[in-house]
Amino acid sequence: MIFNRINIYLLLQISKNFLLILFIFLSIAWILQITRLITISNFLHIEIIEILFLSLYLIPNLVTVIIPFILIFATLLCFIRLSKDNELISIISLGFGLRPLKVSLIIFSFFIFIFFSFLNFYIAPKIYEIYKNKEYQLRNTIDFDKMEFSNFLNLNKTTILDFDKSNNEYINIFITFEDEKENIVYAKKGNIFIQNNEYNFQLTNGFKISFDDNEQIEKLEFLNYILKINNNSIKINDINDKNTLTIFDDYKSKNFLNISFKIIDITLILFVIYFFYTNNLKRMKFNSFNNIYFSSVSIFIIITNQILKNSEIKIFNYNLIIISIIFLSLAITNIKNKYE
Repeated sequence: MIFNRINIYLLLQISKNFLLILFIFLSIAWILQITRLITISNFLHIEIIEILFLSLYLIPNLVTVIIPFILIFATLLCFIRLSKDNELISIISLGFGLRPLKVSLIIFSFFIFIFFSFLNFYIAPKIYEIYKNKEYQLRNTIDFDKMEFSNFLNLNKTTILDFDKSNNEYINIFITFEDEKENIVYAKKGNIFIQNNEYNFQLTNGFKISFDDNEQIEKLEFLNYILKINNNSIKINDINDKNTLTIFDDYKSKNFLNISFKIIDITLILFVIYFFYTNNLKRMKFNSFNNIYFSSVSIFIIITNQILKNSEIKIFNYNLIIISIIFLSLAITNIKNKYE
């Protein structure tokens, strides 16, 4: 009975610290993302409430990124406090040794493993896909009349627009677009509106320069010119990336590199907890050096993993580097423990 109560108490302490650090980290990450999205709101005059709702779809993806960091600081915070309050010594003195601590960490690791697996393999990619689609729709629902200026706005993959406004009139209109040629259009003034899924430009007093593959140049000066550009040049599928792919999508497309990314992410979750047990908890070492060593090595491995995931790397090299770093860190830790 005492053993069960000890484990329940330890699990509650670990969970409370985990949720506390999760709330702090997630709040910071979420606020940073809202700040980035608000720049879209100010520029395109999108309602703030729409931006706030849009940012909620980022939360699952943010959690998958920050959970390893949360585990580092949550476990440290929890067991440093238990150590300072002499609760760890009290548990050991009851004759149970490290068993309650190990069992509590194993149970906690199991729940984190299940939660993170569902989140990383399926839930986060699905919700992030919704976010990408909604962000795309917001970016492409442009009310030009509300915009005071355009800072080289990408209308689609091949079209860039820039203009100024004076007394609600479009002036200094600059457009680059590609069809069978590369085109540059400039007009002193004009009108811009969207109709029938097309960007319509009614331009006055300007010129158009076109370049073909043979580098021949055509120049047209005009008093009045009408230009229409399709608003559907970017397909929804084109805005999706590896973060929008579930494990089933990866398997179907044989994207084994992305599968490796997800598996290594889960492996690092378990590694952080095991590394903490080996470096700190097993020998009851919660001094500054041990704590800094644990957090520094763990953060280095996690950041290295993120850098490799965002680089153009082959699957063999990726797995080799991460696994080598993990085993090297464990080997160095064992040597350090022997000579301390």
